[in-house]
Amino acid sequence: MALSLPLRPSKIVCVGRNYAAHARELGNAVPERPLLFLKPPSSLIGDGDAIVLPPESQRVEHEAEIGILLGRRSRHVSAAEAMQCVAGFLPLNDVTARDLQKLDVQFARAKGFDTFCPAGSPVAHADWRELEITGRVNGSIRQHGRAADMIFGIPEIIAYVSRIMTLEAGDIIATGTPEGVGPLAPGDVVEIEIPGLGRISNPVEAATR
Repeated sequence: MALSLPLRPSKIVCVGRNYAAHARELGNAVPERPLLFLKPPSSLIGDGDAIVLPPESQRVEHEAEIGILLGRRSRHVSAAEAMQCVAGFLPLNDVTARDLQKLDVQFARAKGFDTFCPAGSPVAHADWRELEITGRVNGSIRQHGRAADMIFGIPEIIAYVSRIMTLEAGDIIATGTPEGVGPLAPGDVVEIEIPGLGRISNPVEAATR
């Protein structure tokens, strides 16, 4: 059953390097604990909206991810309790200015531009281990991953985040991207799909100002 996505969650919490092959492709070590960063709610766009490439970056990349929509206020929940906090799952694109990420070390600028978080409509699903994520550019598959292959599983992620910050109903967690991230150019069309649950499609444009 599809659920409505809040226009502005209080926060978008992201997990970095949660697939071993993706960590390797960027030359990074596999983290010992979930690597967290935030994207601003102002980066959210929906299906059909344009990803705008900012003039500050020369290399903007797609990152296909399984998103989680929180259904209730959650603080200090256990992994065993975590799935009771989930309202649904959604396809999400953690668009990243890769050159700025390397330049700044911190992720805020590289991940935070307007239009850098396309997200679909959440859908309820019983077993997170069955979920897969696929990323396509101009119809060609660039990324594919399975939730079962994550370094940190979804219940563990929710529990970990909830021990750091209170998760409000409507907040989103992005669970990490599999290998195959790559550059985007004006005229491209990016599709992110959770097979059987939903898909988003976004054209790519250069900034006009």
